[in-house]
Amino acid sequence: MSALNTARAVAASVNARVVFPELNDPRVAEAASRLRTDGLCTPIPVSDEITEDLVVAMTQARGTKEAIARRLLHKPLYRAAAMVRAGQADAMIAGADSPTRRVIEAASIGIGFAKGVSLPSSCFLMVFPDGREFIFADCAVNVSPDAVALQAIAQASERTGRVLLGKASVALLSFSTGSSGAGESVDRVRAAADATGFLGPIQADAALNAAIAHKKGLGDGAANVLVFPSLDAGNIAYKLCQELGNAQAIGPFLQGFAHPICDLSRGATVNDIVESTLVTIALTQAK
Repeated sequence: MSALNTARAVAASVNARVVFPELNDPRVAEAASRLRTDGLCTPIPVSDEITEDLVVAMTQARGTKEAIARRLLHKPLYRAAAMVRAGQADAMIAGADSPTRRVIEAASIGIGFAKGVSLPSSCFLMVFPDGREFIFADCAVNVSPDAVALQAIAQASERTGRVLLGKASVALLSFSTGSSGAGESVDRVRAAADATGFLGPIQADAALNAAIAHKKGLGDGAANVLVFPSLDAGNIAYKLCQELGNAQAIGPFLQGFAHPICDLSRGATVNDIVESTLVTIALTQAK
């Protein structure tokens, strides 16, 4: 079963409460209506009131002072994030009408990071016409991650891969495979690979092609979680796959937070929003 079909089945079984702070956007409203009609989630509008439990949630998530929390809660993104933290919703879908940095700020302050996490990241579920599925990270958040950040991105993406794909084989990509090349970016990738035990540094062809992997002496060519060395590389790669390979990019999903969040593209279609919501719901079941 494909990751998307699995996510749909999960959504139908759990009836998650999903808060949509941008329901005034016609695309979001139509997607929420479709999800409710199909029994795939219970869409929730952002709260109209700044209640005490939302204030408490905001102050607990990242230690925000009460006065600042009350001021921030006047903004729908922050109220939606606090609703998730307060247990009024299971997940948040935003970004159709908000830039990524605003969604991340709201999630950081209103929801907070997962235990042991200090760096948020993002990933896409990439679905290709031949049925192959991958996790691509980080394609939306971290511009030039150092070795520690790459380690965090790889570990978060491995967890996402296990939930969505059933198993995760992580490759930290580079222009160099093994010890064949040198340079600052290669060193960063190598340090992250050594720290995590994941495959890398490795070129994309060796990560994906068994014959090339054998020739270059690294891995088995079966990676399904691809971690890029920079935002440039990740963002360019996923868009090239869309435009030249007719791949479907679902997401991006924010990783590292205490509860699942989807940061929609501002060009998202109704179908994009529906499918991204299904995957976000599936991520609520991660252990």
